Amino acid sequence: MEGGYPGVGMAQHEVSVRGVPEWIGPERLLDARGWAARVEGETTVYEGARASTEAADVQARLRGLVLDGVFVSVDVRPALSRARVREARLVDARRRRVTTPGFDRAGCRVDDEGRWSLTPAAIALRIGEQARGRPVLDLGCGAGGNSIGFARAGSTVVAVERDAARLLSAQHNARVYGVEDKICFEHGDATAWLSKAQGQLVFVDPPWGKGARSSPQRLDDLPLLLRLHGERGPPGELWAKVPASFDTRTVAPCEREAIFGEAEGDRRFVKFALLRWGAP
Repeated sequence: MEGGYPGVGMAQHEVSVRGVPEWIGPERLLDARGWAARVEGETTVYEGARASTEAADVQARLRGLVLDGVFVSVDVRPALSRARVREARLVDARRRRVTTPGFDRAGCRVDDEGRWSLTPAAIALRIGEQARGRPVLDLGCGAGGNSIGFARAGSTVVAVERDAARLLSAQHNARVYGVEDKICFEHGDATAWLSKAQGQLVFVDPPWGKGARSSPQRLDDLPLLLRLHGERGPPGELWAKVPASFDTRTVAPCEREAIFGEAEGDRRFVKFALLRWGAP
């Protein structure tokens, strides 16, 4: 039986992956060729035969990954050599340098936080198109990535940000993309706008910190989302961008979508999850 990558020889290892939720699935994350699924208690296990190079690549890419509140585990039998593991980790580190760009037009302004938290422009536009031109209230707009994506897709947007410097950057970036006339920028606390959210699609990208990607996150860890969500779930239509590590079992039932990158270095990497409540 040939391995998953052309030219790497006969398959030598049985690989088992646990902790990948069904709503994410193996198609993008694992590159679904030849993976079989079986249920083990409440866990779905994905199994496949892989050559050493591909088995090491899967193990390196998923190392330390947390999805939906659960640590992903990879079991390779027989075990890989240390040299193969080191090589795969080096390849993975190099590959991750080529990621989907944040803003893809020259002249945009992004601070240190935005360099890792910004929704890439191509992805923000894709999300914006799903709003189908409806008005959007973007609470905590940061450098404006999501607001610009909604506006480019035809929505009018009210973008709220409490950090004055970031709000100025968002206004500047909207001008770069030519959508400043479709976005009303407001300086203030997002929670003060909750009473004005009736009848609008509310989008929130709550601050979650760089370390959130590597540890399970719950609703209590995202205070702004907690306020919007309420005890019984949000009263209207709410979309939330949360880390892939966020445990969706801590919120009311919702639509869940894993958002992957588009470049070679992150096309099999879950950049974040998009949760939707009350979608029509």
